[in-house]
Amino acid sequence: MSRRHLAPTAMRTPVTKSQVQTVNQTKHDEEIAIAVMGATGSGKSTFINLVSGSHLDVGNGLKSCTSSVETSRTFELFGRRVTLIDTPGFDDTTKSDTDILKMIALYLSTIYENGRKLSGVIYIHRISDFRMTGISRRNFSMFRKLCGDDTLKNVIIATNMWSEVSEERGAARELELATDEILFKPVLDLGAQMLRHDNTRASAVEILLQLINNHPRALSIQKQLVDEGRQLEDTDAGEELSREMAELVRKQRAELAQVQEEMREALLAKDEETRKELDQVRMDLEANVKRIESDRERLSSEYADEKKRSDAKIQEVMAALAAEEAAREARQARIDELHATMRDNAAASEAERSRMKEEIETLRQQSTRNNALGFFGGVGRALDRFFRII
Repeated sequence: MSRRHLAPTAMRTPVTKSQVQTVNQTKHDEEIAIAVMGATGSGKSTFINLVSGSHLDVGNGLKSCTSSVETSRTFELFGRRVTLIDTPGFDDTTKSDTDILKMIALYLSTIYENGRKLSGVIYIHRISDFRMTGISRRNFSMFRKLCGDDTLKNVIIATNMWSEVSEERGAARELELATDEILFKPVLDLGAQMLRHDNTRASAVEILLQLINNHPRALSIQKQLVDEGRQLEDTDAGEELSREMAELVRKQRAELAQVQEEMREALLAKDEETRKELDQVRMDLEANVKRIESDRERLSSEYADEKKRSDAKIQEVMAALAAEEAAREARQARIDELHATMRDNAAASEAERSRMKEEIETLRQQSTRNNALGFFGGVGRALDRFFRII
């Protein structure tokens, strides 16, 4: 077992000076984006808040708090400006899987159309889950279809909630996840890493450090939607979701047929109480089938229209970001001018030098405050507002 696949807490080393220097050598002003994905309740928002100082809503248990694509405040890490993107899971308690895929696809395609790519993707998985449930498998399957194989070198599977298991039991589960062909082994073999997160900021920073100096890559769904011009239902992720919904309909119809047979038997036996109970089950199953089939239809009929309408909102964001960038450059030019004046004018009075220092600090604070949202946050906010009104 290579250390790349497994990084137990005892083996993991702190961020080193050489690692920081490597990152700083590539320091530039471009904002870095890293997406955080995983099932509902896996700890995505908690991880983001911990490392970025943001205040995204955090769910309690399996109830979802992230029902749209959200972003952290843009923060600095080893000289790089970083934004983390919080995505809802495909088991959301308030949105259908169709709506979740549409939101994620709109966000990812929009940033890609504007020349931005992700530097990495973190998939959060609870080590306290002692088996991979159907919901967990579906989330990971959709994650793979969204990413594709070409970007897996920029993927980290972060296992968390280690405090809820013993070291021995957690390590055994970790080994199983990394070596089982139907679990994480295929993606690890293709370049992904699996690391432990022990719910400290230090471990979260170590995980981000593996990604922030990456060469940004386009995800599979971004290339399929933008470069290849596919409809959402024709992407790998769309086809996977459609297949899963078709299988769910098949199971529901089989269960419905069984209920109808039991209803006939209850009718023959003149068991009215049982017949009424089964009739309620029948109506619930029929409603579920109708809802799932409706979701399948919406996947193909709504995305293209919503993309066109959301583009107008994005153009407003881009104009605002361009204006803020121009203002930021003007503030920086003024800061440089004040520094030059202080350096070259040794005869300036103490009061004058104090005034210039105060102006520099004010300009810096303005840039920091206005820079907290950034490009990725601006797109996220615009799309969130868009989805609230449709």
